[in-house]
Amino acid sequence: MTTPLCETRDLWVSANGKEILRGVDLIVDKGEWHALMGPNGAGKSTLAKVLMGDPTYTVTRGKVFFEGEDITRLPSNDRARRGMFLSFQHPEQIPGVKVVNFMQIAMSHRQNIDLSMFEVRLALMEKMRELNIDNSFMDRHLNVGFSGGERKRHEILQMSLLSPHLVILDETDSGLDVDALRVVSDGITAFQKDSPQTGGIIITHYKRILQHIRPTHVHVLVEGRIIASGGFELAAQIDTHGFERYLASERVSP
Repeated sequence: MTTPLCETRDLWVSANGKEILRGVDLIVDKGEWHALMGPNGAGKSTLAKVLMGDPTYTVTRGKVFFEGEDITRLPSNDRARRGMFLSFQHPEQIPGVKVVNFMQIAMSHRQNIDLSMFEVRLALMEKMRELNIDNSFMDRHLNVGFSGGERKRHEILQMSLLSPHLVILDETDSGLDVDALRVVSDGITAFQKDSPQTGGIIITHYKRILQHIRPTHVHVLVEGRIIASGGFELAAQIDTHGFERYLASERVSP
């Protein structure tokens, strides 16, 4: 029996005294990409942040495992160093910090070596060409003045250069027009091809990004619990009928 890449066991989470996740069981194996769908307020982004160790949230019951190790109490920086990556729904602006300087620090910590600025610039130039990003991008301040599409492409740029074992994409498709979605999706699929053992969790409301990045599993999260799982056909059903049947099911459950 192989060890799962990432696993949550009976995960209960609260914030500010409010229960948000209520017994989430999820297993992601190497090479699998899981789509997590659900209405607003279901707990999808909370799960993403808890997986990355956000101290805003309290795990009141259950555990999180990564590559067989209990990381429930591990801080975020150690999770990132081990190979976990989260693409934020709303990436923060950091005035005064250039993209190239940020990436030099992040890549050096991930690889546990001191990379030179020259090495980082070369790596950035190659990946930016693939993502249709101008070279001047690397000398801009992190996310300052970036359009929505630029912020999301920068997240995919980080993912490509940090070579994570587990990728968590929190609504990467939100706010993207058709062309930007295609560029971002192409960047993710290229990464999947180059890193076939990497697993992923894609958090989304809609089917459209999943048409580009076909998940191996689809889950429906409602009121802090996964109440349905299946393949891509489940995403197609949700796209057609919405979440109402799942909301109704949760309302009548004990």
